[in-house]
Amino acid sequence: MRGTDLPGHYKLAWPVLEAVGDLGGSASIGEILAAVTAREKFTDAQQALMHKDGPQTELAYRLGWTRTVLGATGLLTNSSRGVWSLSETGRALLNDPALTNEQRGEQVDKRVSDYVASLNATSRVVRDPADATAEPTDGGPETPSQEADWKQQLLEHLLAMAPDAFERLAGRLLREAGFDNVEVTGKTNDGGIDGRGILRIGLVSFPVIFQCKRYHGSVGSKEVRDFRGAMSGRVDKGLFITTGTFTAEATKEATREGVPLIDLIGGDLLCDELKRYGLGVQSEQVERVTVNGSFFSGI
Repeated sequence: MRGTDLPGHYKLAWPVLEAVGDLGGSASIGEILAAVTAREKFTDAQQALMHKDGPQTELAYRLGWTRTVLGATGLLTNSSRGVWSLSETGRALLNDPALTNEQRGEQVDKRVSDYVASLNATSRVVRDPADATAEPTDGGPETPSQEADWKQQLLEHLLAMAPDAFERLAGRLLREAGFDNVEVTGKTNDGGIDGRGILRIGLVSFPVIFQCKRYHGSVGSKEVRDFRGAMSGRVDKGLFITTGTFTAEATKEATREGVPLIDLIGGDLLCDELKRYGLGVQSEQVERVTVNGSFFSGI
């Protein structure tokens, strides 16, 4: 694999399943992305590759399809909060002592290939299931359907915001999340510091500095180191908020031992938090009405 080439959607199935197993049998979307990135040793350039015109990266897009296919084949299940877990079938496969790791991967590939073949037959589209670069057919699972659609739409709105407006939105989000004394500095000469606040947890409180940047791609380790340099001598806790994603090296740098920790909020988590606090995102529950015919016959 060279340059920015990435494995096809279905060739990522075994790495995803194995990553979820290594993470204890369940994982968030962000944890899966980080684990697969580390396992497959994807470069910063591969992680930064955008899907079409963005705002989603190509790797995140392909992993979205992969998770959905693994769910459709009965190897993973997912909750409404975006946590993916091994199904009984998936767990049994990973723990089968009669199989080598290579054989487990082959079985996953076969399940996925059979599933894709059935989709091709249903949609009457001739496609080689073994084609790693093939785009999934329209008859296939979605990415993961409506979730990907609303998040992409939301990220497009966030990227279109003026920088100072995005900083104010970040400040509003932190207030909703329980921060006190939130201040958005907006100073261009403040060393990359966009604001500060105090997080109170019970009887304990501590100051936090935050940086919020609209990125159309991946944030690398350099940006995280620069932010930590701006934090030096001020606080021991930082928040880096972005519309983009963070490379594996950036995540590693943020949690490096012996230096102040930085919490990373990428675009996917940012969308979840805006939805959680109802900031520009509203959720609607559809009422389902069922008529019980036996009720009337019993009168």
